[in-house]
Amino acid sequence: MAANVRGHMIRSPVAAWRKFVDDAFRRLVAADPLSFSAMTPSKLPKASGVYLITARIDGREFAYYVGRSKNLRRRLYTNHLMGPLTNARLKKYLVNTGECSGIAEAKQFLQRWCLARWIEETDTRRRGAIEGYVTGVLFPKHGIYEEH
Repeated sequence: MAANVRGHMIRSPVAAWRKFVDDAFRRLVAADPLSFSAMTPSKLPKASGVYLITARIDGREFAYYVGRSKNLRRRLYTNHLMGPLTNARLKKYLVNTGECSGIAEAKQFLQRWCLARWIEETDTRRRGAIEGYVTGVLFPKHGIYEEH
C-alpha cells in the first residue's frame, strides 16, 4: 500500500522502514566480531549481507568502513584482506589518504587492528537501505567521499 507524504509516493510506511533499518543496525553492531588476523574463508558465510569493518586502537573501536555484498566471504576475505587495491577499497583508502604507505602495510593494518562484523540479508534493496543507514549513523572514517 502506497502512502502520500508531502506529495511524494512511498512504497511502505516510513515507521516500518525505520524499524527495519534500526533493528538491522542493532544486530550488526551487536554481532560477534572476527579479527582480520584470524580470518579464514571457512569462518565467513558465502551469503549476501552487510558488513562493518572497525579498527580497535588504544582500547577504542572506530568505524572504518561499511559495505554490502552478494557474497560476504568473497568480499571480506578475497577482496578486502587478500585482494589488490582495485578490489579492496578500504586498503585503497588507507593508501590514498597516507594512513598506510602501500598495499602491504594496508594489509598489515587490517590484520593488526581491524575487525569485521556482518549480518545476512538476501534482498538487494534492503542491503542498500541497511548500508546507507549504518553509514549515516556511524559515519565511518573511510568510504564516504564526494559523489561523481
